[in-house]
Amino acid sequence: MNKRDLMLSLLDADQQPATIPAAFFLHFPPEFHTGQAAVDKHLEYYRYTGMDLVKIQYEKPFPPLPAIQTPDDWANMPRYGRDFFEEQLKVVEGLVNAAKDKAVVVVTLYSPFMCAEHTAGKAAITEHFYQAPDQVQVGMEIITESMLLFVRECIKLGVDGFYASTQGGEAGRFEDARIFEQYIKPYDLVVMEEINRACPFNILHICDYRFDYDDFMPFLDYPGDVVSAPLKLGGKPITPTEAARLFNRPYMGGLDRTGILATGTPEQVRQAVLSVLREAPERFILAADCTVPGDTPWENLKTAIDTAHTYERTATK
Repeated sequence: MNKRDLMLSLLDADQQPATIPAAFFLHFPPEFHTGQAAVDKHLEYYRYTGMDLVKIQYEKPFPPLPAIQTPDDWANMPRYGRDFFEEQLKVVEGLVNAAKDKAVVVVTLYSPFMCAEHTAGKAAITEHFYQAPDQVQVGMEIITESMLLFVRECIKLGVDGFYASTQGGEAGRFEDARIFEQYIKPYDLVVMEEINRACPFNILHICDYRFDYDDFMPFLDYPGDVVSAPLKLGGKPITPTEAARLFNRPYMGGLDRTGILATGTPEQVRQAVLSVLREAPERFILAADCTVPGDTPWENLKTAIDTAHTYERTATK
């Protein structure tokens, strides 16, 4: 079973994954964000660590627009065409051509809300949603059109799916939960339902980069073949098995992106991984809770992945 077959076997209840798959993601330095240099660095990292899928980092965030000062200004949100995404699409094309025969290839996908925050900044988008959410909604619709264009172009190039991130529903992000339910979630779903219709392997990533979550209920109906979510809910830890049961799909995660994985020795990493694997659900991908710091030693990541690959469940159960 090659890496591609291993990952796809997770989605088939009649198959037993041959080993525990593993993958970790990080941003490369700016000189490796575009062109052949980006393709080569992704492949170098994939081969060195031995990870089980290729995740293409997204390095073309929406540019800040100082002209968006009030909620009314969202009507002037530009629609980005293929030319805006061209450099990113070249990287996608190169990695699909180089790796799809060996591994599942997925593309990082920011949500429309995340793109809106890139455009106006966290403080402004929050204030605008409180002031006049219907006006901000006009911008969200335009942003969603741009993201759908990018998604469809990636699908044409042959990607297997997307690592679809969502933010906006965290505890403390908005005091009024209706903002997420009425003005953020619907646009998440437009994009995620598009990729769900077209791709065989999509990862729902519930991102906690700035805030924790009190409740995962708003996300249980999100599409996604695999879920990546923080292992803390309402300030209390949960296990990968509990997360997998809650979402009723394979779980991806288990390790803190800034913990031993980033700062420990390879032996400390190995022990931390073994602790996670002893309690992992049957259909599980070892990973971090989000993108690991860029200076994380590759040797630590390789050690974590090797430990997952050589772990024998029956030996300890």
